[in-house]
Amino acid sequence: MADHPTYVLERTFDAPRDLVWKAWTDATLLPRWYGPNVETIIHRLDVKPGGEWITEMKWGENSNFQVMKYTEVDPPAKLVGLQSSTDAEGNIIASPMMADWPKVLPTTVTFEEAADGKTDMRLTWAPHEASDAEIACFAGAIEGLGKGWTAGMELLAELLTELVG
Repeated sequence: MADHPTYVLERTFDAPRDLVWKAWTDATLLPRWYGPNVETIIHRLDVKPGGEWITEMKWGENSNFQVMKYTEVDPPAKLVGLQSSTDAEGNIIASPMMADWPKVLPTTVTFEEAADGKTDMRLTWAPHEASDAEIACFAGAIEGLGKGWTAGMELLAELLTELVG
Protein backbone atom coordinates (compact mmCIF):
# COMPACT_ATOMS: atom_id res chain seq x y z
CA MET A 1 0.00 0.00 0.00
CA ALA A 2 2.93 2.34 0.61
CA ASP A 3 3.60 2.59 -3.15
CA HIS A 4 -0.08 3.12 -4.01
CA PRO A 5 -1.58 6.57 -4.51
CA THR A 6 -3.12 7.89 -1.29
CA TYR A 7 -5.89 10.42 -0.78
CA VAL A 8 -5.41 12.57 2.32
CA LEU A 9 -8.04 14.90 3.76
CA GLU A 10 -7.14 17.14 6.69
CA ARG A 11 -9.56 19.45 8.43
CA THR A 12 -9.63 21.37 11.72
CA PHE A 13 -13.02 21.62 13.39
CA ASP A 14 -14.01 24.20 15.97
CA ALA A 15 -15.33 21.52 18.31
CA PRO A 16 -13.92 19.22 21.00
CA ARG A 17 -12.53 15.86 19.93
CA ASP A 18 -15.23 13.85 21.73
CA LEU A 19 -17.90 15.66 19.75
CA VAL A 20 -16.17 15.18 16.39
CA TRP A 21 -15.76 11.49 17.28
CA LYS A 22 -19.47 11.28 18.10
CA ALA A 23 -20.39 12.80 14.73
CA TRP A 24 -18.47 9.94 13.07
CA THR A 25 -19.85 7.18 15.29
CA ASP A 26 -23.48 8.07 16.09
CA ALA A 27 -26.12 6.67 13.70
CA THR A 28 -28.35 9.73 14.19
CA LEU A 29 -25.58 12.22 13.37
CA LEU A 30 -23.81 10.49 10.46
CA PRO A 31 -26.65 10.92 7.94
CA ARG A 32 -26.67 14.65 8.57
CA TRP A 33 -23.25 15.11 6.94
CA TYR A 34 -22.13 11.88 5.19
CA GLY A 35 -23.17 11.72 1.55
CA PRO A 36 -24.00 15.35 0.76
CA ASN A 37 -26.86 15.97 -1.66
CA VAL A 38 -28.30 12.46 -1.24
CA GLU A 39 -30.46 10.71 1.33
CA THR A 40 -28.10 8.78 3.60
CA ILE A 41 -29.54 5.76 5.41
CA ILE A 42 -27.49 4.00 8.06
CA HIS A 43 -28.50 0.33 8.04
CA ARG A 44 -25.98 -0.76 10.65
CA LEU A 45 -23.39 1.01 12.74
CA ASP A 46 -21.41 -1.21 15.09
CA VAL A 47 -18.25 0.77 15.88
CA LYS A 48 -15.87 -1.86 17.22
CA PRO A 49 -13.16 -4.07 15.74
CA GLY A 50 -15.03 -6.58 13.57
CA GLY A 51 -18.11 -4.32 13.49
CA GLU A 52 -19.63 -2.80 10.38
CA TRP A 53 -21.00 0.50 9.14
CA ILE A 54 -23.48 -0.19 6.36
CA THR A 55 -24.71 2.86 4.47
CA GLU A 56 -27.17 3.38 1.65
CA MET A 57 -27.06 6.59 -0.34
CA LYS A 58 -30.27 7.26 -2.25
CA TRP A 59 -31.18 9.79 -4.89
CA GLY A 60 -34.47 9.34 -6.68
CA GLU A 61 -34.90 5.66 -7.53
CA ASN A 62 -31.14 4.99 -7.34
CA SER A 63 -29.17 3.62 -4.40
CA ASN A 64 -25.51 2.94 -3.70
CA PHE A 65 -24.50 0.81 -0.74
CA GLN A 66 -21.20 0.89 1.15
CA VAL A 67 -19.74 -1.07 3.99
CA MET A 68 -16.93 -0.15 6.35
CA LYS A 69 -15.54 -3.16 8.20
CA TYR A 70 -13.79 -1.80 11.26
CA THR A 71 -10.38 -3.28 12.02
CA GLU A 72 -9.30 -0.83 14.73
CA VAL A 73 -11.35 1.46 16.96
CA ASP A 74 -9.59 3.65 19.53
CA PRO A 75 -12.11 6.15 20.97
CA PRO A 76 -11.89 9.10 20.53
CA ALA A 77 -8.63 9.05 18.60
CA LYS A 78 -8.81 6.66 15.65
CA LEU A 79 -11.08 4.70 13.31
CA VAL A 80 -9.57 2.19 10.88
CA GLY A 81 -11.47 0.00 8.46
CA LEU A 82 -11.86 -1.43 5.02
CA GLN A 83 -14.45 0.40 2.90
CA SER A 84 -16.17 -1.16 -0.12
CA SER A 85 -19.14 -0.74 -2.41
CA THR A 86 -21.74 -3.46 -1.94
CA ASP A 87 -25.00 -4.64 -3.39
CA ALA A 88 -28.19 -4.49 -1.32
CA GLU A 89 -27.34 -7.90 0.20
CA GLY A 90 -23.92 -6.72 1.39
CA ASN A 91 -21.76 -8.49 -1.19
CA ILE A 92 -18.68 -6.50 -2.22
CA ILE A 93 -19.06 -5.33 -5.82
CA ALA A 94 -17.40 -3.01 -8.28
CA SER A 95 -18.47 0.58 -7.76
CA PRO A 96 -21.65 1.33 -9.72
CA MET A 97 -20.20 4.79 -10.43
CA MET A 98 -16.75 3.71 -11.73
CA ALA A 99 -16.12 0.14 -12.89
CA ASP A 100 -12.38 0.26 -12.13
CA TRP A 101 -12.72 1.87 -8.69
CA PRO A 102 -10.79 -0.19 -6.08
CA LYS A 103 -13.03 -2.77 -4.43
CA VAL A 104 -11.38 -2.23 -1.03
CA LEU A 105 -10.11 1.06 0.39
CA PRO A 106 -8.29 0.93 3.72
CA THR A 107 -9.59 4.00 5.54
CA THR A 108 -7.99 5.65 8.55
CA VAL A 109 -9.52 8.61 10.34
CA THR A 110 -7.65 10.20 13.23
CA PHE A 111 -8.84 12.85 15.66
CA GLU A 112 -6.31 14.93 17.59
CA GLU A 113 -6.95 17.63 20.15
CA ALA A 114 -5.76 20.99 18.91
CA ALA A 115 -5.43 24.41 20.53
CA ASP A 116 -8.48 26.28 21.80
CA GLY A 117 -10.71 23.20 22.03
CA LYS A 118 -10.46 22.45 18.32
CA THR A 119 -9.95 19.06 16.69
CA ASP A 120 -7.62 18.12 13.85
CA MET A 121 -9.09 15.33 11.73
CA ARG A 122 -7.12 13.38 9.13
CA LEU A 123 -8.58 10.84 6.72
CA THR A 124 -6.52 8.64 4.41
CA TRP A 125 -7.71 6.33 1.64
CA ALA A 126 -5.59 4.06 -0.55
CA PRO A 127 -6.31 1.06 -2.79
CA HIS A 128 -5.85 -2.40 -1.23
CA GLU A 129 -4.96 -5.54 -3.18
CA ALA A 130 -5.92 -3.57 -6.27
CA SER A 131 -5.36 -4.29 -9.94
CA ASP A 132 -3.32 -1.93 -12.08
CA ALA A 133 -6.59 -0.60 -13.56
CA GLU A 134 -8.00 0.06 -10.06
CA ILE A 135 -4.82 1.83 -8.96
CA ALA A 136 -4.87 3.96 -12.12
CA CYS A 137 -8.56 4.79 -11.63
CA PHE A 138 -7.96 5.84 -8.02
CA ALA A 139 -4.90 7.91 -8.93
CA GLY A 140 -6.88 9.66 -11.65
CA ALA A 141 -9.75 10.39 -9.26
CA ILE A 142 -7.72 11.77 -6.33
CA GLU A 143 -8.00 15.38 -7.45
CA GLY A 144 -11.79 15.15 -7.75
CA LEU A 145 -12.32 13.29 -4.44
CA GLY A 146 -12.06 16.55 -2.57
CA LYS A 147 -15.35 17.80 -4.05
CA GLY A 148 -17.52 15.24 -2.29
CA TRP A 149 -15.47 15.09 0.86
CA THR A 150 -15.25 18.90 1.10
CA ALA A 151 -19.03 19.21 0.80
CA GLY A 152 -19.44 16.59 3.54
CA MET A 153 -16.88 18.33 5.74
CA GLU A 154 -18.78 21.63 5.37
CA LEU A 155 -21.96 19.89 6.53
CA LEU A 156 -20.03 18.29 9.40
CA ALA A 157 -18.63 21.69 10.44
CA GLU A 158 -22.18 23.14 10.44
CA LEU A 159 -23.46 20.20 12.49
CA LEU A 160 -20.64 20.58 15.02
CA THR A 161 -21.32 24.32 15.33
CA GLU A 162 -24.96 23.49 16.05
CA LEU A 163 -24.02 20.84 18.62
CA VAL A 164 -21.46 23.04 20.37
CA GLY A 165 -24.20 25.69 20.68
